[in-house]
Amino acid sequence: MSSFRRLNTYAGWLVFAVALVTYTLTVERTASFWDCGEFIACAYKLQVPHPPGAPFFLLVGRIFSLLAFGNVTQVAYWVNMMSVLSSAFTILFLFWTITMLGRKLIGKQFDALTQAETWTVIGASLVGSLVYTFSDTFWFSAVEAEVYGMSSFFTAIVVWAAFRWELIEDEAAANRWLLFIAYLIGLSIGVHLLNLVTLPALALVYYFKKGKKISFWGGAMAFGVGMVILWIINSGIIPGLPSAAFAVERFFVNNFGMPFTSGIIFFTVVFLGALVYGIIWSARKNRPMLNTALLALAFVLIGYASYIQVLVRSNFNPPINENNPSDVINFVSYLKREQYGSRSLIYGPLFYSRPVDQKKGAPQFEKRDGQYKIYDYTPEYVYDSDKQTLFPRIYSSQNNHPQLYSQMLGIPLDPQTGQPTRKVTLGDNLTFFFNYQLGHMYWRYLMWNFAGRAGDQEGSGYLLPWSSDAGIPDLMKNNKARDNFYMLPFLLGLFGIVIQYFRRPKDLLIVGLLFFFTGIALQIFLNSPPSEPRERDYIYVGSFYFFAIWVGLGVVALVDGLAAYLKNEKTRVALVAGLCLLVPLMMAAKSWNNHDRSHRYHSVDFAKNLLNSCAPNAILFVGGDNDTFPLWYAQEVEGFRTDVRVCNLSLLGTEWYIQQMKRPTYQSEALPISLDYAQFNKGKNDVIPFYEVPAVKNGINLKEYVGLVKQNNPAIQVPLTTGEMTNILPASTFFLPIDKAEVQKLGFVPQKFASAVRDTLVWNYGKQDIYKPDLIMLDIIATNNWKRPLYFSTTLAQSNYLNLKDHMQLEGYAFRLMPVQVPGASDGFVNTDAMYDVMMKKTFWRDMDNPDSYYDDTYRGSPVISARIAFLRLADQLIREGRNDRAKEVMNRSLAVIPDKAVPYDQISTNYIRLLLEVGDAKKAQEMADVIATRADQSLTYIKGSGGNSNDANFDLYNLQTIVNAFRETKNEAQAKKYDTIFQKHLNALG
Repeated sequence: MSSFRRLNTYAGWLVFAVALVTYTLTVERTASFWDCGEFIACAYKLQVPHPPGAPFFLLVGRIFSLLAFGNVTQVAYWVNMMSVLSSAFTILFLFWTITMLGRKLIGKQFDALTQAETWTVIGASLVGSLVYTFSDTFWFSAVEAEVYGMSSFFTAIVVWAAFRWELIEDEAAANRWLLFIAYLIGLSIGVHLLNLVTLPALALVYYFKKGKKISFWGGAMAFGVGMVILWIINSGIIPGLPSAAFAVERFFVNNFGMPFTSGIIFFTVVFLGALVYGIIWSARKNRPMLNTALLALAFVLIGYASYIQVLVRSNFNPPINENNPSDVINFVSYLKREQYGSRSLIYGPLFYSRPVDQKKGAPQFEKRDGQYKIYDYTPEYVYDSDKQTLFPRIYSSQNNHPQLYSQMLGIPLDPQTGQPTRKVTLGDNLTFFFNYQLGHMYWRYLMWNFAGRAGDQEGSGYLLPWSSDAGIPDLMKNNKARDNFYMLPFLLGLFGIVIQYFRRPKDLLIVGLLFFFTGIALQIFLNSPPSEPRERDYIYVGSFYFFAIWVGLGVVALVDGLAAYLKNEKTRVALVAGLCLLVPLMMAAKSWNNHDRSHRYHSVDFAKNLLNSCAPNAILFVGGDNDTFPLWYAQEVEGFRTDVRVCNLSLLGTEWYIQQMKRPTYQSEALPISLDYAQFNKGKNDVIPFYEVPAVKNGINLKEYVGLVKQNNPAIQVPLTTGEMTNILPASTFFLPIDKAEVQKLGFVPQKFASAVRDTLVWNYGKQDIYKPDLIMLDIIATNNWKRPLYFSTTLAQSNYLNLKDHMQLEGYAFRLMPVQVPGASDGFVNTDAMYDVMMKKTFWRDMDNPDSYYDDTYRGSPVISARIAFLRLADQLIREGRNDRAKEVMNRSLAVIPDKAVPYDQISTNYIRLLLEVGDAKKAQEMADVIATRADQSLTYIKGSGGNSNDANFDLYNLQTIVNAFRETKNEAQAKKYDTIFQKHLNALG
């Protein structure tokens, strides 16, 4: 082994070790928020996560989970360690990729490099790989059980293998590397589809090596072939093969009367037989290119076969079985991710467009009477041509998106119709694309990683070398995620682009296309709406990987650029490499505290606190990912409170999930849902419109109404323009008879409310449509007869409470539906005894009081806010009941488990001041008031000087006003005046 190759090997494993140690020390010890809880639970028991799934990721995760050796509290740690190891190997292959490209810049074979040139290449690779090691986005993904760490590994090894193949002269050996790449691509399908977008660029690697005469048109053709291969795998193989199998299956079953799966078996045998025959025939006929292509297809399919796990496990009906892909119909839908809908990319409607017609799209099949029969068609909506555009970017009419487009682009909207009052142009469309989609949703993330991040608040920008901390509020200045890299990594990347352009333009084209396809092209494809539930930088981690290659090559550019000023080559290399290595060292030092998750547990503790807010055998209605996935983890992995049935309202509009809710799971009985599959099948009762009928406008019996829906009774139906009949909601008021004797026997109504139980529960649902999740909730309420406790998480949107808040009792983090109404309790009423028991004895707070633990915007949001609101409402109600000693205990408990030093006071905390004053703790109230008022004063001064966010100003003014009112209401006029002076100063300045 030559000295370079030996040094290259040792240095590569050195950066691997650095990455491995870094990520191992900072890895999260339990399940993070977002998808991690779901993936860990699904890996542990090989269940089926959200489409398109990640079966290979889960299979490897299952192996890692076994390292817990039966200790369920360690399962999450070991599945997280899978990402740690994958990410460390990513850094290894990044290092070796940079050495190959760096050697090409120098223009010599590895064995011909001088000592100085060797250290130039090694130094460049160390800098580039270590910069990526400590980059914000990659480090974030490396320490949690998400697919992006393993996906990055497959991207890294495939690109490395392609450049490694380029060096091999022996044809037979080179073909083996091509088959290796094909197998890796097949495996990567079972992790994430990101790896596929590298194929067009990798086709150019093949062309530049094999092409006898390189030309523009030859390169264009090679690129086109790469795009075709991408299409074949992404559309022709992943959903295409199962779709073709289903077509044959339908023909066999419907036309020949064969049993189910006979056509699939026939298709599989014929297809695989043809592939095997083609491989043998091409070998015998000495067709090496055809043989290699067919073998590559075979290896892609071998990797893709990890999806058999989805089919097999789904047929066992595990508790987590999203989309139920247990047969070919659902499996194809699962692979196509049909539940997420589609977005127009080339030509489509604008955000204010409304359908003017509807066509029948693809048929929807179901198994019925021994055949596959069409039960409906996917609707295809037709829009006015003058409300459509090329390259539609401002398209979303969901949520508050039209209002956001209006604000961003200065498009006035008619308050009555929601239509623009001026013509929306292609220029508006492109402005949004460049300013928001490319600027805010891509460029900002690139600069986070290679220039520095302003903070971890939602929407935070990036820092520039001259960005100063002078005059900014302490909260911003002390934010652990505020890291200025002075654009040094970014500038190195620019230098790398320049030197590659002049010395190896073909390599620049390849790396540039890889950078483009894993970043900007993804943004074009994803077509981001004007708001997202979270930052999306993790999507573009592949793009940042390829920029890190340029960062490494920038070291070569600096060594070359200083040749005229520093003649001694060894000294020049040592100086440049040494100084440049300080860049990743700086990044590590600055970023460690906001990537160290080794003391963070509250995602799981939050889930346990929510579960412990429920009585035994409860039904708990919850919202989206961060409500549900930690709960799934706690129950599926740690076996915590499996008697509580978690019911996700985001999924309760799907027929497969409702069916699953009708089955018992662990200690939970089936949910009391009376409706049959025919009433909630896909497309059935998705929306039941409100259409008042005078005969019942005073109210309708909920049980009877659900029964009428179940019968498809004409009494609650009206005709559509198509002639079909649809169910309606004929009244805005529901009433539900109550068996008072049975309720009394169950004994869940507190004694003080016992006399308030009526014979009938009557409430105004409102003149609004019923969506399918609401219909199922109403069915459960009607059918349950108060036998099982029904809880609604406090994190839900107001519309999810069905206008029943005045019948809901707060017990910790959840509202319990009660047969009692408290007039005026628009946000529920507090059962102090039950809630005290939950908040003081049944909640978990591991390391929430540790100032060294890092809690980002996600943790400071719903989990902390839910906790502080719960403590606040409990203490407030105890004071109203004259139980001030207990209220003081509650306040002290809250301030002890979530102190300001760990999680800074927020808007909710400001309301503690009045309660502290009322329980006689004036000292603590004064300390809180001083801290919050000082921060508000700093923030408002900064906003006034910098033209900052007006919403932030409103929050700060609210905090000051709340402090003033707290002291004024408790007769502390001198203190009230002190804080009112600050409040009035800023109110007048911002007024």
